Amino acid sequence: MSVSYMTHPLIRHKITLLRKEDTSTNEFRKLVEEIAMLMGYEALSDLETQDITVKTPIEESVQPVISGKKLAVVPILRAGLGMVNGILALVPSARVGHIGLYRDPETHAPHEYYCKLPDPIDQRQIVVVDPMLATGGSAIAAVDFIKKHGGQKIKFMSIIAAPEGVDALMNAHPDIQLYVGCLDRELNENAYICPGLGDAGDRIFGTK
Repeated sequence: MSVSYMTHPLIRHKITLLRKEDTSTNEFRKLVEEIAMLMGYEALSDLETQDITVKTPIEESVQPVISGKKLAVVPILRAGLGMVNGILALVPSARVGHIGLYRDPETHAPHEYYCKLPDPIDQRQIVVVDPMLATGGSAIAAVDFIKKHGGQKIKFMSIIAAPEGVDALMNAHPDIQLYVGCLDRELNENAYICPGLGDAGDRIFGTK
């Protein structure tokens, strides 16, 4: 079981700005992208590399590049879309899949409505992204779908998480690596993270 909580002051600072009720849609969207990039820098520190020979203006030199099949970024729709460009800024060659889930307003259980993954998914390092890890239901379902399609090396990135969601996800999938920007206090009776930042999807896309 591997859970990493971000401690970098820039990440914590930007998350504080995300929480503010008066942060505009445009600024919120930019902050989510920036946080995803900063978290991605940490989460991708173990990417495998191989040496190639390059010719500099001075001489030939043996230097490292990322090896094997490239990264696959898989956002959980719709809020996860806000984190994709932050990862692509680090690894522009990454492929992007999509998993569509919606949460039942009464039971809070996740329901799938779309799943499209890069092929071959089994040979890629997969980073699943969703700004909020609340109950863990959607995260568990997303990882379930990826594993059913053959995905093996899976990381999950979430900007804000509740303890209940972290426990549920890691109990269901102890073999994945989880990266959390900030662990919040708890879920309320409506399964919203407290203190949280509201509905990330609504704030990214300007909907209510």
